[in-house]
Amino acid sequence: MPAQPDPARPAAPSSDAPAPQLFTWEFAADPYPAYAWLREHSPVHRTTLPSGVEAWLVTRYADARQALADSRLSKNPAHHSGQAHRTGRVGIPGERQADLMTHLLNIDPPDHTRLRRLVSKAFTPRRVAEFEPRVQQLTDRLIDGFAQRGSADLIHEFAFPLPIYAICDMLGVPAEDQDDFRDWAGMMIRHGGGQRGGVGRAVKRMRAYLLELIHRKRADLGDDLISGLIRAGDHGEHLTENEAAAMAFILLFAGFETTVNLIGNGTYALLRNPEQRRLLQESVVRGESALLETGIEELLRYDGPVELATWRFATRPLTIGGVDIPVGDPVLVVLAAADRDPARFAAENTLDLARKDNPHLGFGHGIHYCIGAPLARLEGRAALATLLSRLPDLRLAESPENLRWRGGLIMRGLRELPVEFSPESRSPHAPPHPVPDASSTPPTC
Repeated sequence: MPAQPDPARPAAPSSDAPAPQLFTWEFAADPYPAYAWLREHSPVHRTTLPSGVEAWLVTRYADARQALADSRLSKNPAHHSGQAHRTGRVGIPGERQADLMTHLLNIDPPDHTRLRRLVSKAFTPRRVAEFEPRVQQLTDRLIDGFAQRGSADLIHEFAFPLPIYAICDMLGVPAEDQDDFRDWAGMMIRHGGGQRGGVGRAVKRMRAYLLELIHRKRADLGDDLISGLIRAGDHGEHLTENEAAAMAFILLFAGFETTVNLIGNGTYALLRNPEQRRLLQESVVRGESALLETGIEELLRYDGPVELATWRFATRPLTIGGVDIPVGDPVLVVLAAADRDPARFAAENTLDLARKDNPHLGFGHGIHYCIGAPLARLEGRAALATLLSRLPDLRLAESPENLRWRGGLIMRGLRELPVEFSPESRSPHAPPHPVPDASSTPPTC
């Protein structure tokens, strides 16, 4: 059992060394040394982002928890002192042009309290738990698609389609429309790459489809999540159609990309840490769940899917980590840095799947804690357990230094994860209805 860290942190040493260069391709491949430098020498650090927006980066765990729960930091981009929110340089790409701003990531109490209460009536733990057999079915069928081949790109063929089809099923998107969602989602996670304006067009098409689907659901309510959003009410309050569309959008956007990266980063971390992978594999084969559950939490801490928490804006003067933040300034909490803070986590750079004391910030903290966290955990457990049990000799098919990480500010994930394994002799699963072909439309990520 590792020793507990000393809660008393010495003052950060002064340094004449220049700050590390941020947001380069080299930084994207391994940002943790740079974040360690910032924690020690400039824990609340003002920087210019690739978009040209200036913002504060918060990198220490204690400061991060304070900032994530501080009511003086608004989620509404209208509080930005500049006009970057009007040109799409803050927030989710394309959401402003598509009129999809009214969701939980962009609003504050009391509107946030009302919307979260209504959405929670539809997105319940029971609904997520009842969805577990479908997640397992999707997981097995996607692995069936490449298990006999002996090689795969686990991002393109597995980590990307699994959460897309899962959240589409949960929302109630008909099977014949789900490949469209796959295409739109692929364009969204390009984060500005590819054809100019592609992200905005994808988000607009998604909004138009969601509004049309909501109209159809109103006439024929079912057991799906969109029907639940339509039904949700409290003291005579209901979601408007625009609010329901924005909530369905953010559940899809936040839910799928977070899970893509959880599965991709998690699998990669296990392949780079063979002893930890062996322990988890043996545990899964024995049918035990304890190490899988703590392991998912450790993978979220060690190299989680969300690198920086979504945008916050100072509505009043405040001080974080001894640094004064002016009104209107953007603040970005660096979850990846906070979750490797040695003041909070013993052996912070070591993957320890049995770690018990693990209050990581991978899904945030405070009133904006990720509402989709139970679904992401469910999908992560199913994905990793099934990969390890069905493909026991899974191994990287490419040198780690040759793997590419997606550019972007908030999320952290691989573009591809090529693997090899001993082929299965046959695919043992037959679904009651077809799963969309995972290879029909490659994700444009």
